[in-house]
Amino acid sequence: MQRKFLTNLGFLLLVNLIIKPIWIFGIDLTVQNTVGAEQYGFYFNLFNFSFLFNILCDFGITNFNNRNIAQNNQLLNKHFSSIVILKILLGFFYLILTLLAAFFWGYDSDEIYMLIFLGINQFLISFILYLRSNVSGLLMFKTDSILSVLDRVVMIAICSILLWGGVTQTSFQIQWFVYAQTIAYIITAIVALAIVIRKAYFKRLNWNYPFFLMILKQSLPFAILVLLMSFYNRLDTVMLVRLLEGSEGKIQSGIYAHSYRLLDASNNIAYLFSLILLPIFARLIKTKGKISDIVKLSFSILFVISVTVTAICFTYKLEIIDFLYDHYIQESARLFPVLMACFIAISTTYVFGTLLTANGNLKHLNYLAAAGMVLNLVLNLILIPRWGAYGSAWASFVTQMIMALLQVILSVLFFNFKVSFSFILKLVFFIAGVAITIFIIKLYSLQVLPGCILIMAGSLVFSAILRLLNISSFIRILRSK
Repeated sequence: MQRKFLTNLGFLLLVNLIIKPIWIFGIDLTVQNTVGAEQYGFYFNLFNFSFLFNILCDFGITNFNNRNIAQNNQLLNKHFSSIVILKILLGFFYLILTLLAAFFWGYDSDEIYMLIFLGINQFLISFILYLRSNVSGLLMFKTDSILSVLDRVVMIAICSILLWGGVTQTSFQIQWFVYAQTIAYIITAIVALAIVIRKAYFKRLNWNYPFFLMILKQSLPFAILVLLMSFYNRLDTVMLVRLLEGSEGKIQSGIYAHSYRLLDASNNIAYLFSLILLPIFARLIKTKGKISDIVKLSFSILFVISVTVTAICFTYKLEIIDFLYDHYIQESARLFPVLMACFIAISTTYVFGTLLTANGNLKHLNYLAAAGMVLNLVLNLILIPRWGAYGSAWASFVTQMIMALLQVILSVLFFNFKVSFSFILKLVFFIAGVAITIFIIKLYSLQVLPGCILIMAGSLVFSAILRLLNISSFIRILRSK
């Protein structure tokens, strides 16, 4: 199972590392600079608002289905024809509720118009993720890897034409960015649907009201978890716009988006781990296989990656922001390392939270998520009026770190993991080694490229010496059958 994890993870990372940087730094970044902080903040605020209720598109069906199909492959044929209808019904319910909430929140007609398309996009994303949960549940990881980047490939093509193709008479509009996403998601949904239909031997849709109720009842804990996590992960920019007067809220939202987009890009790495880990954890739990080795391996890899990325962003915060953006450089650079430090906590969550999800510990995760939402809300109410986006970044950092630590503790308790103080010391020494590397860079005022190379090289050396990343062990796993 370790070999399956590493080989499929390698392929998934490869295709994503080819496509996602082009999207993030070639397209998304260009759009941010072209439309400006205020207009992108306008979009980013609405995008996060559309995300608040997006669990209603899914109701936890995707996570439930991924775990269920991984443990019982035969259920794909039985469940698929009915779940498709249920997903469509939930999509309509989500869109209506989101627009009603936007109306009572006080959004104007332009904002609601864009929110309609963003809501449709959220439904399409949810539908694609459900289709992909069937693919990954069948352990077809390479097919799922291709589906994971297909929408971005289409968006890159459309936005490239609009940005540089000379086909328009006016400058790029933020609305075009949203329309391009809609087209890309529709194409990806059609391709994914065709793949799943072939595997499910699909003949016709099946309206089954008792089945709908059964699925919703079993998926409810997943739905509550995702809803609560969406609130404490996405509430920041919505609160920035509401707590700050005039255009300042949109500007601060745009400043926050500068760093958040880079955090989101980094989080994609950890998210890819969870896509493979969830069905593997579920299979191992059912077969009572040894799970501690996979947990330690995946956490060690993500810990080394996240600390290294955070160290680079801390050391060269101003240079990175100045290179990427055209406006509000100082303000963005101030909050950038704070927000990027969340990557360490989020990476930890993607391992231990996924493990707890696979084990069905949804009630405990929901209690944690509810506490995280309240904590994040209180911190934002205190810090945003005083420090704006910078205060919101600190609210995210504190919330994410506490949530990650509590999930690790729960995992240790539920799986009776032996607490290895030697492993904890290795993590501490690794962080200390990276900190020393940063000190040397600052002492000799190294430029960005040699400094980044030194941090990455130092991280690899420290992780190898401390055996956080055991190269010989990786090779032995990959060669094993």
